[in-house]
Amino acid sequence: MTTSVHAMVPTPGSSRGGRGRGRRPLAALAGLLAAAVALGAAELVAALVGPASSPVIAVGDKAITLTPEPVKAFAIRTFGENDKIALVVGTLAVIAVYAVVVGLVGLRSRRLGALGIALFGLVGAVAAITGPAGAPLDALPSLVGAAAGVAALFALLAPLTAPVRSPAPVPSADPAGHADERTVDRLREVLGSGDRKGAALDRRRFVLTSGMALGAAVVTGGGGRLLQRRFDVAGDRAALRLPTPSSAAPALPAGADLAPGIDGLTPLFTSNREFYRVDTAISVPRIRPADYRLEMAGMFDSPRSYTLADLFERDDLVERDITLTCVSNEVGGGLAGTARWIGIPLAAVLRENGIRAGSDQLLCRSEDGMTIGAPTRSALQVDDAMLAFGMNGEPLPVEHGFPVRMLIPGLYGYVSACKWLVRIEATTFDAVDAYWVQRDWAAEGPIKIASRIDTPAPLREFPAGRRAIAGVAWAQTRGIATVEVRVDDEDWAEARLSPEVDADLWRQWVLPYDFTPGRHSLTVRATTVDGEVQTEARATPFPAGSSGWHTIQVVAA
Repeated sequence: MTTSVHAMVPTPGSSRGGRGRGRRPLAALAGLLAAAVALGAAELVAALVGPASSPVIAVGDKAITLTPEPVKAFAIRTFGENDKIALVVGTLAVIAVYAVVVGLVGLRSRRLGALGIALFGLVGAVAAITGPAGAPLDALPSLVGAAAGVAALFALLAPLTAPVRSPAPVPSADPAGHADERTVDRLREVLGSGDRKGAALDRRRFVLTSGMALGAAVVTGGGGRLLQRRFDVAGDRAALRLPTPSSAAPALPAGADLAPGIDGLTPLFTSNREFYRVDTAISVPRIRPADYRLEMAGMFDSPRSYTLADLFERDDLVERDITLTCVSNEVGGGLAGTARWIGIPLAAVLRENGIRAGSDQLLCRSEDGMTIGAPTRSALQVDDAMLAFGMNGEPLPVEHGFPVRMLIPGLYGYVSACKWLVRIEATTFDAVDAYWVQRDWAAEGPIKIASRIDTPAPLREFPAGRRAIAGVAWAQTRGIATVEVRVDDEDWAEARLSPEVDADLWRQWVLPYDFTPGRHSLTVRATTVDGEVQTEARATPFPAGSSGWHTIQVVAA
């Protein structure tokens, strides 16, 4: 009996083991591509609405808001200033996993697949409009993206569930009616293979549709990112010329910076590029100088608003050297830095608006809706408290609050250093809790005494013999009087301090020491000008800042 080629080739509607598994990876890929199309379309629409309306940014911002404080602290410890990049990458990874599931579900039920993408769009829309600065229009990118994603998913799944077509009779490959294996495989490819009743797999159509979807995602996503550059203010910032302050920073004495002669010691001033940044903004606010307005509101007798030109034209501009510290800084951590700031005295602005005696809190609002609650008493009494618009001789970098931010020396940034400042409301702590206080951080946040060992580096081997132990210490508004170092179980030894410049500026310290070969423990502590000795008691940053002596282990060879 002879067997025809037609009889040897399975019909598209037939079921063979393994072919279902062959369609499932393609369905997963379809889900990923549909998500890419959705995100690309959303980015394109976000270029018209605003960068913060992008679903990835909106969901990421909402994740920051909802994340428990211990998890945030872990992220800062683990990723440092790259925590936002890690969050965006994590968000995209979650979207990718979700998209795979949507693709697999959509293979069985397109309705459920569409519902999954619609849910994705709804989450993005809700996150966008419920943000601190959210508006109804911010939902548009997520909704349009979801619609594009549904259309892409249907188009990508169609070749995986193509209607069965009865194959035409195929001539035999030889007079006996037999065909070689390559001929059969080729016919299978041409005819398509099915894995369930009534459905066939059209690979060629899937490849073509996938290419079109990928192209659409790249074009819309890339185009959206390019169009979003219209919100960039780098050119406006570069064209801005800072006014000359009427009160310049005190002149630095000779030898004020010990860092040039000591390898590994933190410089007295931190460059703008190296200055630490800790905030909740994944997409930083971009404010054009011509559009800037600072509104005064609340418990003032005669509140007004200021343009940037109003601030620049004042005759009470000051320049000051101030060290800032983040409350998230661990003992020995690097979330502290010094810059030369230019701005106007905060107390003068508050008094000329007639701040009332009953106000004990300034609720400061950022352009992105973030609120920072600063003690009114500190704003009025701390000499160098200011509204700053200059940093190390140039306009504030966008990441550090351009065009205007607030600084109050002696307070951690979460209660004093509002970036992208657009509103100051005089109120009370009883009336309203700012963002961080709502999350159980302390309401006022005075900076604790801190000292840090910069060199030698922990657990790095170095030659035995004479070597400098050096670092920095700070206690803003009070000043550092002495720094002491203990090696192993020896007595405390007083270190040499850099020349005193201002109480708001940290001081470098250095202690030459003769190391013997072996492992050594180094500990540092500081004492303020008013006689307070840094406590040994350890405290975590949450809820009021870390404390404790910085101790490291070093190895001399």
